[in-house]
This record gives sequence, C-alpha cells and structure tokens, in this order.
Amino acid sequence: MSQDVTGALAPPQPPTPGPVVTQHRGLQPRTVLLLLSLFVAVLLVAVVATLPVPYVVLGEGPALNTLSTSNGKQLIEISGHPTYPASGGLYLTTVSVLGGPRPVTLPTVLRAWLDPDEAAVPVEAVFPPGQTAQQADEETRQEMTDSQSAATAAALQELGIPVTVSVGDVVSGVPAAGVLKPGDVLLAVQGHAVTGYASLRSAVMGVAPGQVVAVHLRRGGSEQTVDVTTTKDQVGQTALGVVPRYTFPFNVKIQIDDIGGPSAGTMFALGIIDKLTPGNLTGGQQIAGTGEISPDGTVSPIGGIAEKMIGARHAGARWFLAPAENCTEVVGHVPAGLRVVRISTLHAARQAVEAIARGGTAASSLPTCS
Repeated sequence: MSQDVTGALAPPQPPTPGPVVTQHRGLQPRTVLLLLSLFVAVLLVAVVATLPVPYVVLGEGPALNTLSTSNGKQLIEISGHPTYPASGGLYLTTVSVLGGPRPVTLPTVLRAWLDPDEAAVPVEAVFPPGQTAQQADEETRQEMTDSQSAATAAALQELGIPVTVSVGDVVSGVPAAGVLKPGDVLLAVQGHAVTGYASLRSAVMGVAPGQVVAVHLRRGGSEQTVDVTTTKDQVGQTALGVVPRYTFPFNVKIQIDDIGGPSAGTMFALGIIDKLTPGNLTGGQQIAGTGEISPDGTVSPIGGIAEKMIGARHAGARWFLAPAENCTEVVGHVPAGLRVVRISTLHAARQAVEAIARGGTAASSLPTCS
C-alpha cells in the first residue's frame, strides 16, 4: 500500500524577527578619569623632562699630545731658541662639562648617574652663583692664557733660563700701590736677583708681612731702589702686592682652540722642556697628566680627575701624572691599564717622566696614590 506523505506535518518555522536595535554604551566615568589622569601624568613628565636642573654633568674630554701637530702647526711652537725633536706622548687631559650657565635637563643627569664614566655634581661645585655663560667662557679663556704663561715661566725656571719679571698691576689698597707702578721691571729684592717668579717669592718670603724690603727696579730706562712695605696674600704669606708679568728671552706660542681652564699647565711645561732639551724626555712612552701650575713650578689640584684618567686611557696613555692633593679622588677610579704617579712640583713631574723613559725599577718605584 502506498502512503500519502503530502499531509505530513511541516517542521516549525522560527518567528519573524522584529526591528533590530543597536545599543551604544558610552565610556564609564571611571575610564574617562583614568585616561585624563594618564594624559596629565604624561604631560607633567614631558614638562619636567624639559626643565633645567641645578646639576653639572662631567665626562671625559679630548686628550691632546703637547708634542704633536694639528693642521700643520705644532701645539707648542718655539722660535728664537734651539729646539730638538721629540717623540712619544705628553697628553694634556680635559673634561667635558654640561650644565651650569647652560642648564641641563633631568634625563641628562639621570643618564650620568647610571653611566660609570660620567658624574653629576651640584652646579655650585663647579660654577659660582649667578655666573652667566659668557662670564664662564671668558673666565676659562683667561685661565688658559694664564696657564700658558705660568707653564712657560716654570719650564724656563726648571731649565735655569732667566725670565724678566715686571709689575703687571698693583693690588688696590696695599702699601706698594703708592710706590710700584705697572711696567716696573723687578731686578732684585733685598739684594737677591730676580730671575723668575721663584727667586722673587723666595726673596719676599724671607721677611714677615708688614716689613719693609728694598726693591731694585728699572723704570723708564733708569734703575732705582725703592722701599716697599710687604703685605699678605690670600693664604697669609708675605707678598709685595703686585700681579707679576713675565717677559721671556724667546717666543713660546701654544696653539690650542676650544679648551679652557688652568689644568693643562703642567703638561704644557713638560712639553716645553722636552722641546728645549736634547734627547727624548719620554723615551717614546705615552704619558698623560693634569695639574694647574704656578710660575714657581708648584703643581696644584684640579677638578674632574676621574674623567681625565678615562680620557687618558682611551687616548692610549699607560701613565698618568696626578697632583698629590687629588689622590683621594684618584683611588678607586683608576682605569685598568693606567698607572698613576703623584706629583707636587714640575721638577718632580720631570723626574717622573725621565724615570718612565728609563723603565725598570726606576719606573716601578715611582710614588703612586694610595
């Protein structure tokens, strides 16, 4: 029997959908607040990152060989006196300075704190309060000029070459102001010939401040002797109260650009000595160093010595001459492969270079910072 299937029940059909309504939910107040807070925080960070901070960042600067030439010119050029060829290296070292009159931002300081080759120090440790960028530049340029004159005077004194000392200026308010005049050539003090700053200082130091000394001088082509009452200098020592000026028997010209400050004086003086003496002072060794120098050959401490040692090592130096008063800053910061020798006078620095040139026990027994 056949079966009729047309009457079978059909499967249920889904209901016809009604109109579709899409709901748009706005940002929750909490989300808006969070985004706004994030925006403000980012804005504040950006603003803070651009604000100057009262710090100075110190880093290694270039190390220059005082025996070298640049653009066809010798860094130390001497004319009017025999000179001798020199090899090896006597490197002056420098520090790069960011900050102070030209402010730095917080990210720069943070980077310095994280970098073992840099240091961030309070701005007042480097620059006087209120000093402008122009004043800082002028001061460092003058310090460089003075260091070159002092280095030449000290080098010639070390070699026994007389230097003419005259009065550059008289300090205001001292007894000498009514007696000595700028341009006076100082020939003798208390009967002791003045052949350089060391001889002048030695003669004056033989009396107490406030005592009268006999100063033999040349003024306007004629010689005379005047009585000058001594005074005290800034450290309480006996002084005439004048700013000396030096006239050298031949020309010494130091040609250097874009570097300021007084700390290259010791290496300038050693370079001058090397060029004025036969033979090779360094023995071909690579020697770096630093230290402000006085015309009498005293080596004084400087700043940024840790960064200068890094620069010296990167320049290939294996020896470093450091002022004795900087030794506390040297210990614990000496780069691998660099040996530091402490010095306090130009004569000691010269002897150290000569010992390094000889090598062996002479070099290994040199005094170090400890």
